[in-house]
Amino acid sequence: MTTTGRRPTPADPTPEPAAGIPSGTVRNLPPELGPDAIGVLDGLSFMFSDSAGDVPPGSIGGLVHEDTRFLSRWQLTLNGSRPLLLGSSPVDAFSAAFFLANPDLPDLPANRVGIRRQRLVGEGMYERIGLQCFTDDPVPIQLRLAVGVDFADLFEIKEQVRDRSAQIVRDHAADCSQLSFSYRNGEFTAGTEVRAIPAASRIEDDDLVWDLVLTPGEVWQVELHVPLRYVDRRIVPTRREFGEVFEVGDETDSATRWQAGCPDVRADSDSICDVFHKSVADLVSMRVEKEVRGERVVMIAAGLPWFLTLFGRDSLITSYQVMLGGPELARGALIVVAAHQATELDDFTDREPGKMLHEHRSGELTRLGLKPHNPYYGAADTTQLWLIVLSEYWRWTGDEALLQDVRDNAYAALRWIDEYGDRDGDGYVEYATRSSEGLGNQCWRDSWNGVQFADGTIPVLPIAICEIQGYTYDAKLRMAELADGPYRDPGLARRLRDEAAALADRFNRDFWIEDRGGYYALGLDGDKRRIDSMTSNMGHLLWSGIVPPERAAMVARQLMSDELFSGWGVRTLSTEDRGYNPIGYHLGTVWPHDNSLIAYGLARYGFRAEANRIIEAMLEAARYSDDRLPEAFSGYDRAFGRIPVPYPTACNPQAWASAAPLLFLRTMLGLEARDGQLLLDPAIPERFGRIQMTGVHGFGQRWDLEANGTQGHLRLSDR
Repeated sequence: MTTTGRRPTPADPTPEPAAGIPSGTVRNLPPELGPDAIGVLDGLSFMFSDSAGDVPPGSIGGLVHEDTRFLSRWQLTLNGSRPLLLGSSPVDAFSAAFFLANPDLPDLPANRVGIRRQRLVGEGMYERIGLQCFTDDPVPIQLRLAVGVDFADLFEIKEQVRDRSAQIVRDHAADCSQLSFSYRNGEFTAGTEVRAIPAASRIEDDDLVWDLVLTPGEVWQVELHVPLRYVDRRIVPTRREFGEVFEVGDETDSATRWQAGCPDVRADSDSICDVFHKSVADLVSMRVEKEVRGERVVMIAAGLPWFLTLFGRDSLITSYQVMLGGPELARGALIVVAAHQATELDDFTDREPGKMLHEHRSGELTRLGLKPHNPYYGAADTTQLWLIVLSEYWRWTGDEALLQDVRDNAYAALRWIDEYGDRDGDGYVEYATRSSEGLGNQCWRDSWNGVQFADGTIPVLPIAICEIQGYTYDAKLRMAELADGPYRDPGLARRLRDEAAALADRFNRDFWIEDRGGYYALGLDGDKRRIDSMTSNMGHLLWSGIVPPERAAMVARQLMSDELFSGWGVRTLSTEDRGYNPIGYHLGTVWPHDNSLIAYGLARYGFRAEANRIIEAMLEAARYSDDRLPEAFSGYDRAFGRIPVPYPTACNPQAWASAAPLLFLRTMLGLEARDGQLLLDPAIPERFGRIQMTGVHGFGQRWDLEANGTQGHLRLSDR
């Protein structure tokens, strides 16, 4: 595939990429949306706008469902001018409110007409626009809503949108109550409708215009319904009342069933309760329901706006983090990911027998075969993470029926690790893409420069990244436990334990660097050189257990050093490394999901005070963003601004960031499931006081617990 003579690197994994197809590079937020952009989401739908509720043309904003943009423009004007913004905010994950007023206009002084926009997303969109007149005399008002539709694929929104205008069919109702747009390209079809009650006075191009005369004190409003058509499916908005909440307890909906079954948390600390409940609400809003072999299950999409789809790595780590909240999400993730396990080789999709998927997309480019995401398999860690979550699910539930259902998947995953994951037979799992559209880095640091040497140079492929070796070690030990138990395969158990021990010996020889006080290399490059940058990935090694006890203190010291710990969390890259950038995606930012695994790993090795230091900092950071942890925030030192500095293009909400507080809580409680027992070993920081949980799931029963400091107790629940 490589004909230029250049060696593949994560920055240039295939020197001759396909021409004219968006690369998937994440585009920064443009200035027209601004830092206060507001996104609302539900399932696989989201609407992203500026703080006034508008989507200007040419921006990344709009209404997107299943990777296709159905509204690319949505702009409101009053008497030809943009209203003044008074305030706006999401109300919950799927709704937002915008409060506006008229600017100073001829014959209409400022702030004489109040405007309220109420927006709900749920399988399409519903919006209510209300005007209230505060003038002394009747006043003529022209309210205009400019609508635009481009049916862009999400990959294009990130980079450059192809002009489809000649293929988009426009129509409107004779009574001006509806605009309609439709598009077809081969087998791909999409359509948008905008319905107005009351009807507009007229339609000009793609603008709905209402000519009004408001009297003093008059209140007027219009309701806008935006149903969609996607590949011959009609999608109707599911929510039509502002402030509507999920009706929990509907046994037909696995997502609400999980939410209803979540433990109740009470604590002396408001931050514990507030962040926990915010996380649960956000996770439910990102649910994705699938039917697999007649069973309807739920798993979690990765995050708003770019990753509102199935990601194997994200969904599996999220389901591990939220095991404390109940096993439903883990069961769904295991079943859905297993259903997409590869059975054959395919270069374009990086598919290999036994490998678990990385990402699934359903937009036009993917459906037409121009992008490899139906699904794409470019992740070298999803397969091991699937085995880890399978084990964790079994430890918490004892559900042998599911284990037997996916036994063939588990054995195929083990074969992939040894036969395809280890590309050169050296005992390590490496990655390098074979696809012209493939990812250069196939670990969680998947940006093109997310893996680099301490001097900033980019390594050559294939790369054996450190935490993937830890995941492999953990997966083999966990599968040995299952082989000894429900799989009744003692020969496999012995082999896997021997392989795990050999991997640990080899890893601790080849990846350990004595310089800088001792630490683990980020990886080995294609020439088996140690990639010597100092990163947060060391914490994942503690989580996996591959670090020998005599080195754990050195790793903990590095993670909590001023170079890695910002005061808000562990940075992705040390400040001493040349590539460090506090606003670089994987080059110095602080990621909550990363820190949740690090804190758990520290606690696993007995470093409870260090783990709690991370947890306290993270929960305090959440208080600055409405009790929600974003995908990442900037790695500036805490003394730099006294508040966590936002990362400019962070997904918010993002699944494994929203799930991090649940793993933080489990880490403080020291709550584990082993051999059919729940074990409680708390180490609660004094500032948090007492924590109570009722209705914790374990082995088909519910449990209540209470902990304060290092004391705690468990009992069967009557819930």
